[in-house]
Amino acid sequence: MKIQIVVVGGGAGGLELVRWLGARLGRKDFDIILVERNHTHVWKPLLHEVAAGSLDANLDEVGYRSHGHRWGYRFFYGSLEAIDRTARQVIVAPIYDDDGSELVGRHRLRYDYLVIAIGSVSNDFGTPGVKDHCLFLEDRHQADRFRLKLLNHCLRVSRTMSADPTDDAFVDIAIVGGGATGVELAAELYNAASSLRHYGLEIFDETRLRVTLIEAGPRILPALPDA
Repeated sequence: MKIQIVVVGGGAGGLELVRWLGARLGRKDFDIILVERNHTHVWKPLLHEVAAGSLDANLDEVGYRSHGHRWGYRFFYGSLEAIDRTARQVIVAPIYDDDGSELVGRHRLRYDYLVIAIGSVSNDFGTPGVKDHCLFLEDRHQADRFRLKLLNHCLRVSRTMSADPTDDAFVDIAIVGGGATGVELAAELYNAASSLRHYGLEIFDETRLRVTLIEAGPRILPALPDA
């Protein structure tokens, strides 16, 4: 029986690990399995560009199935539900379609070695209103959702200005967090807004966008030196 290595999480760390294991160990004596809830990988530091619309994720994403075929690991689509340490198995949750119908039932995967590489999530630090009202940028789905809402609001302002050029209509965006992602997102939003006129929103530009960056510390980019 092959030695089975299960890696849960296909982010930057998990994806690089299964690629390295597949290339080094091969398929003869090892079965390397990546469990991931998405079909494709987009490098997380690029999600702000996907959200702003300045990056086409379809051109930069990595498909797990084709990547696994190339590098010697298997891709198992699903979300980790639990770990049975006694039986040395991971339990993968059922998969449902958009109307709630179950497509694939709960599944168990045995492991000889298990690596949990599910990554991190954004910390709201208890900022009032963030948990209930903010859009987070943890994955491709959330970035796409942000971009769609942004385009819809820009379209609304464009149509309002077309009907009444004197109307004081704006798209207001508040970004919580003045770290690298927050600052880069703010800049990308203005870059994207300036180009929307080329995509059918003739009466819209960056002057109709107001971005507020909210940071708890005394300055933005606190991880960088002052000078």
